[in-house]
Amino acid sequence: MNKTVNINLANSLFHIDDTAYDKLRRYLESVKRSFSGTAGSDEIIADIEARIAELFLEKMENERQVITQKEVDEVITIMGQPEDYMIDEDIFEDEPVSSNKKSGPTSRVKKLYRDIENKYIGGVCSGLEHYLGFDALWIRLIFILLGLFTGFGIVAYILLWILVPEAVTTSQKLDMTGKPINISNIERKVKEGFDDVADKVKNVDYDKVGDKVKSSSKTFFDTIGDIIMFFFKIFGKFIGIILIITGATALIALFVGLFTVGVIDMVHFPGVDFYDIINTTGAPVWVVSLLCFFAVGIPFFFLLYLGLKILVNNLKSIGNIARYSLLGLWLMSIGILIALGIRQAAAHAFTGTTTINEEIYVENATDTLNVRMQSTESIDYDNRFTFDDLQMVYDDNGNALLYSEDIRFDIKKSTDSLVRLKIRKDADGSSFQEARERSSEITYNYAYVDGELVLDDYLTTSAENKMRDQEVRTTLYIPEGMHITFDENVNGNIGRSTKNDRDYYRSDIIDYLWVMGEDGELKCQNCPDDLYSDDDGNGKIIINEDGIDINIRDRNENGKIIINEDGIDIDVKDNGESFKMKVDENGVEIKAEDDY
Repeated sequence: MNKTVNINLANSLFHIDDTAYDKLRRYLESVKRSFSGTAGSDEIIADIEARIAELFLEKMENERQVITQKEVDEVITIMGQPEDYMIDEDIFEDEPVSSNKKSGPTSRVKKLYRDIENKYIGGVCSGLEHYLGFDALWIRLIFILLGLFTGFGIVAYILLWILVPEAVTTSQKLDMTGKPINISNIERKVKEGFDDVADKVKNVDYDKVGDKVKSSSKTFFDTIGDIIMFFFKIFGKFIGIILIITGATALIALFVGLFTVGVIDMVHFPGVDFYDIINTTGAPVWVVSLLCFFAVGIPFFFLLYLGLKILVNNLKSIGNIARYSLLGLWLMSIGILIALGIRQAAAHAFTGTTTINEEIYVENATDTLNVRMQSTESIDYDNRFTFDDLQMVYDDNGNALLYSEDIRFDIKKSTDSLVRLKIRKDADGSSFQEARERSSEITYNYAYVDGELVLDDYLTTSAENKMRDQEVRTTLYIPEGMHITFDENVNGNIGRSTKNDRDYYRSDIIDYLWVMGEDGELKCQNCPDDLYSDDDGNGKIIINEDGIDINIRDRNENGKIIINEDGIDIDVKDNGESFKMKVDENGVEIKAEDDY
């Protein structure tokens, strides 16, 4: 079994078996001997090692992969043997290239770089010349024309200047021109650099002015470029700080709000009890809290990590194992939460009803029946949690109850001479039977004493029944000819099915005496003759010797308009907005408010 050794190439550490290591070592020694005494040999060897390291990285699937003899042979095939290029090209420069020359592939896919050796500003156009095959002069003209007439040329040039890297190393310069990166081309490219320097030294008298310009540390455009890059770096650092603050704040809030309460339970939070009342999935609160922590926290963790990467250039990677593990955990948490959500929604799939029919003995059907609502004093209203129309409250003994004030009752005509009360209790469940059993657990009371019917303005049920849209709807049937009045506290509890001959809005009928008519409508006995409402029954208009009084009532708006000897008084409210205008002997006063 081959042993594994470590080798360092171009500041990259590789694991390689000993057989492949011996072959690679002999190959590199041969390369070094071939270029011994050659101008720029150190740079040639460094570029060759960097290219070999780049090829190894392309072939590795993970950081721990061991380089074998197969990968070494493939790299040597691409780079070529040193002896293949040890021909004096100056002697045979007029000879055609031999077809047997092992130079590997003759061309490569070009990569876009900025050519800083032939630049005027940032090397963008000269880099595009290599990549596209057009003369840089025409590319510069296109950028100038687009910049003058549309402004897009300037923006595109700046973006390319920022995003496209410059060709610095020999490998990058060869990639820019599309030449294969092997020993021959690396040697030739390095020698070209040394030849350029030698030519400039020989022609120093002719290039005196040019040498003075190029000897300066920075050109004007370099300085402008550095300033632009400085501001972009500052902006990038600012974005990184924002990402770090956002990610860290979110993770801390999630830890305190979900992880601490749900898992560690460091502080007793009544909301945990509240969770048990609305939960139907059977999943404990700590499980749901943990899943929410992962589902929301993992994206914010990567946001925090991205901010750190922007600020810290040499920040160590968390590794593929951790990265994919977090991704899998996030997907699993999202999937489980979706499944729990579907199961939670299924708890409201069916509605069950329990109906109670009661007869109320009234001695004389012509007597007046007064209807009143009553509340309870045995509820702790200071510690309650609301979910839709239901609340979780505690009674005097500290027992948890579900409580709702969403009570409605309607007045209809009885089919005989008896007064009847129909109480309908509704609740949801995952099956019809479960919903019906839950509806039967609702507690709702009433009482009839001396011509007065007292109805509870609330319902209660045990917390064990959980919040399942429990509600109570009551219908009072009274015989024809019976008079009825309403206490002021029933305002808001009268249902829409209650009809009256004046088309009054249901909250307006409490002011008058009514009698049940033959057609099932309540007939007003003491309403003023000059009182009538609009077609929708959403208001009333009083016209008498005192002036005009208009009242507007609707679900989302209400108000009044009064015109009399004192002037004009307008007060209208609509969806949180209000408008008031008063005109009297003191002048005009206008006031508008927005509650949002």
